[in-house]
Amino acid sequence: MNLRTCVDPTGQFIFGIHRPEYQAANFRENDFITPLGKTGEGGEILNGKNFPPADIRVAKGEWIYEIPNPFPFRGTTFICKSWADARADNPALISLAEPQPVSMTDTLSALTGEKISSSNELEERFRLLPEPLLLTLAASSTDPRDLTALAKISCDFIFDRNQEKPLGLLYRETRGQLRPVVHHHDLFEAVANNYHLPDVYKEVMVLRPGAQGGSEIVGEYGRQGEKNHIFEYLRRNSYIPWGHYAANLANDAIRYRIRDLNRDDMQGLRHLYYQRTYARLAELLGISQPTRRKTMTREELEKLRISILTALQDGSKKKGLELNATLWGWNFGYDFAASGYRLHASHQQIHQQFALLPAQLEAWHSGNDPASCSLPAYACGDLVAEFCHRYHQTTGQDFFNAYIRAIRDNRRMDGRDDANQSLIVYEDRKVMLFVPKAQTSQWELQLMTVEPVGNILEADAETREALDQAMLLAQKLLAALGARLVTSIEFSKRLDDRHNGQRLLYSFLPKLPYAMGAFSEAQLRWINGHFPEDFAAACRERLNRIETGNL
Repeated sequence: MNLRTCVDPTGQFIFGIHRPEYQAANFRENDFITPLGKTGEGGEILNGKNFPPADIRVAKGEWIYEIPNPFPFRGTTFICKSWADARADNPALISLAEPQPVSMTDTLSALTGEKISSSNELEERFRLLPEPLLLTLAASSTDPRDLTALAKISCDFIFDRNQEKPLGLLYRETRGQLRPVVHHHDLFEAVANNYHLPDVYKEVMVLRPGAQGGSEIVGEYGRQGEKNHIFEYLRRNSYIPWGHYAANLANDAIRYRIRDLNRDDMQGLRHLYYQRTYARLAELLGISQPTRRKTMTREELEKLRISILTALQDGSKKKGLELNATLWGWNFGYDFAASGYRLHASHQQIHQQFALLPAQLEAWHSGNDPASCSLPAYACGDLVAEFCHRYHQTTGQDFFNAYIRAIRDNRRMDGRDDANQSLIVYEDRKVMLFVPKAQTSQWELQLMTVEPVGNILEADAETREALDQAMLLAQKLLAALGARLVTSIEFSKRLDDRHNGQRLLYSFLPKLPYAMGAFSEAQLRWINGHFPEDFAAACRERLNRIETGNL
């Protein structure tokens, strides 16, 4: 097969194995034998192994599995056999431990032998700490006393008359605009994103509408005081053009951890995505829609979706669909290193981002020299569509049909019949949650429609509900395994493309402490330490614990 993919047209996975045997010529002139230390019995340990006298013959090098990604534009995964073998017999080893409790207040009290009795005293001591220590503490402390003191150092609050409860932030005019008085922006961000900071401080620092700027709220799910209250913000002048929106849990429905997120939350977050997309498409097609200043019901949403599909079947209307692709993404989690590096792109408060993308954009040779053609606007789902077309041209087979067969009939790369075989974590009539054969992060999960549904416009109410709940399950599984930073993206086909057989696909990409990305990942070479079947088994074990309430 002349395509770089692991999905063979026969419905099987195909991969390569490196079994290296080679010789390394020795060009070193000198030996530098020095002691490394001593054994417990006093014997000297030398570094002689580092200075061989002759050429080196590697007779049986480490086996490495090379698995092309199902989609060539996503690179290739490499699995070291010895690493993966160590986890194959016990997939439960695939997890991260919970962070240990951290309290600088208790540590200082233990060091000095004096109990710190007031918040002011704690602030004074914290102000003596170097900046890297403050940032580390803001990101890792589990003590609300620490975090409250750090919050007060980072910015100026307005308190109640007892100087106990923060009511808001102090604002001053800067270059003609009123801005909050923030003394240390990195510290402010790090402490405000820590789950253990008291909610009353979280609200006035970042969660209250307007605390992070003047972005207009143009949608709402639920109502103030309800458990599942969600706002939809318009992000004006965003790097994503033509309307960039974000659905955020409201300041009266605080969610900083996946374990606190429930089915109704997820339904609300996704409802705002569906509502915004369908409403904008209806506007482009001249279709009347429910009144403004009101959240659409599920029934209204479905009725509008069907009207849009009907209109798109009319060739005269199709021409007017200037925006014909969706963008959806979710960065969950936040971390900040003492060195000043922000380790994830997002605010800890759970939110999802979405937009509609155009089909074409104006092309220019320079600022004042328009080109005679237009450019197709970028959407990552187009990369899937292009490959599906190429796959069919080359093999005569539908890619996703072959892919689903390969997933269902999967066999292990190491040939073991006594170990886990399945890549599927969860499945119902509409969707499949599975571990891709070639993971692009150590713990990647993917969610796919099992029927030929390629975008949210083709997804009926039952399919949308199945997607939403499987998406929540994926996040809860990853969180149960210890993942704290997860990026999620959607690969979807163009909304007016009715024929390419593309399935709606979501990818959940955890960032692990020891695999944040380096030169290999920059080349789209993904290094894994386990077989995908064993990670699927670890997920199924956690799923069972979630369902039985033992987590």
